[in-house]
Amino acid sequence: MTDTAGPAIAAQLAAVLPQAEIASRLLPDEEEQIVAALIDLCAMDASLILTIGGTGLSPRDRTPEATRRVIDREAPGLAEAMRATTASINPYAWLSRGIAGLKGSTLIVNLPGSERGATECFIAIAPLIRHGLEVAGGGSDHPKDQGVLP
Repeated sequence: MTDTAGPAIAAQLAAVLPQAEIASRLLPDEEEQIVAALIDLCAMDASLILTIGGTGLSPRDRTPEATRRVIDREAPGLAEAMRATTASINPYAWLSRGIAGLKGSTLIVNLPGSERGATECFIAIAPLIRHGLEVAGGGSDHPKDQGVLP
C-alpha cells in the first residue's frame, strides 16, 4: 500500500510554511516505535510533528496513546477544530481519536490516515499553526484583531 497522505500533507505544509524543513518517516502501527520516533524528533528540536494515521477505532490504532506518553501538555482545541470542521463533510470524523499537544516547544498533531481525512483536518487547523508555533516557541504576540486570523 502506498502512502499518499504523507506527501499530500507535506505539500500542504510547504504552502503554509514555505520556509519549513520537512522530513518524513514511515512507521508501523507499533506504539513503542511511534513513541521512540516522537521523542527522537523532539530531541532534534522539531517545531512541528504531524503524525498521519493510527487515530481510528481499530485495535492497532495507537497513535493517540503514543502521543499522550510523549507530550507534556495537550492542546485540545486543535483536535476539536479538526473534528468539528471535518464532521460537516464526513460524519465519521467524530470517530477520530487524534489529539494534539506539546513536548517542550514541539507541537505534535495527530491526523487521520486517509489522504482525504488528513488533508481536510490539516486545512481546518492550518490558519492556527503559524501562531501556535510562535507561541509554543516562546513568542507572546497575539493577533491584534481578536477573532481574525493573520
